[in-house]
Amino acid sequence: MEFLLFLLFLVLLAAASTAGLTTDSRDSADWKPSDNGRRWRSRTS
Repeated sequence: MEFLLFLLFLVLLAAASTAGLTTDSRDSADWKPSDNGRRWRSRTS
């Protein structure tokens, strides 16, 4: 029974994502620019 509830949750989450009802709560601080995986610092500071 728990598996079915978990599966239902995943299906509802996928449907909400497809419908555009979900948002990415991460801000730009989570996505620093990188060059081949190495972070670079801004030259303005």
